[in-house]
Amino acid sequence: MFRISRAALLGGFIYTGLSLAAAAAFLLVTVLTGDYGWVARLGGAVWLFVLSMIILMPVVIPRVKRRVAG
Repeated sequence: MFRISRAALLGGFIYTGLSLAAAAAFLLVTVLTGDYGWVARLGGAVWLFVLSMIILMPVVIPRVKRRVAG
């Protein structure tokens, strides 16, 4: 039905991993250095994850496609 290229799949894993790492780093920083509630911490981490996905998706996939093709 749908064919997903190897580059798109690999790119998806890369930008998802980077977004998860950014969200985890945000959560870690807020736990260690602030007096924030858990709703604020988790809300900020989710927000950062979503924004990172939006920003990284159009950047990572073309670069991975070039690497895989070249």
